[in-house]
Amino acid sequence: MDVTAHDRETSDGTVGRTLAVLDLVAEFGRPVRFAEIMPRAGLPKATLYRFLQVLANQDMLLFDEDRQTYAPGMRLVRLAHSAWAQSSLAPLAKGIIDDLADRIGQTVHLAQLDNGAVLYVDKRNARQPVEMFSQSGKIGPAYCTGVGKAMLAHLSDARLEQAISRQSFHGHTPRTITTPEALKAELALIRDRGYALDDEEHEAGIACIAVPILSKSGRMLGALSVTTTTAATSRDQLLALAGPVTDASAAIAAAAEAWRFPETKQ
Repeated sequence: MDVTAHDRETSDGTVGRTLAVLDLVAEFGRPVRFAEIMPRAGLPKATLYRFLQVLANQDMLLFDEDRQTYAPGMRLVRLAHSAWAQSSLAPLAKGIIDDLADRIGQTVHLAQLDNGAVLYVDKRNARQPVEMFSQSGKIGPAYCTGVGKAMLAHLSDARLEQAISRQSFHGHTPRTITTPEALKAELALIRDRGYALDDEEHEAGIACIAVPILSKSGRMLGALSVTTTTAATSRDQLLALAGPVTDASAAIAAAAEAWRFPETKQ
């Protein structure tokens, strides 16, 4: 059984709790004051202040003395660039998803799984862009997105149980899967047919078809999807895109295999 985030931080000691503070600051999405961090940190005031000082001293956080705010620091930017180059599928897949997007004219997403959530690592907009939740670098739910379900369907039993325990099962639309049992049934279907669908499960009016990116040994590396609107594309038209998406996924997997792509925490 998966441990809670608090249990993980405790077992990892001071380092784990300090990194949890770093995550918390980043989650605000803007410079944030100590008084805003304190209620959510779950730490004594002196301990939180010490952790923030350490992070600022190490350039992991930037402290603005005039505004008295904390924000992610430039060291994180350098680390992010390194991680993007070494651990993201995006650099390997760029030319492949460029070609796919050019041929079909629809929005293309490249995603990886991060602690049971979807991390969108690259995106190509449709010829006629549509406003939607997903953006490169954004985290989304796995249980109600095409890429998320495509990846979940190809996890080992143990990893799947861990990932399912991290899902909120919030009902974003009337079509959202809201129970672990229903999700498992859907994942079995996805494994059999080779692709996943998001039928307005995360956003009303938005549909997608997604295919997992698998290594030769069957290890799940990520997922690729084509997303459109239900008003512009019929279900049959969406299903007809399974072939091109599958071919592009296979090409990305081959490129990753040659590069010995590292396994991410799923």
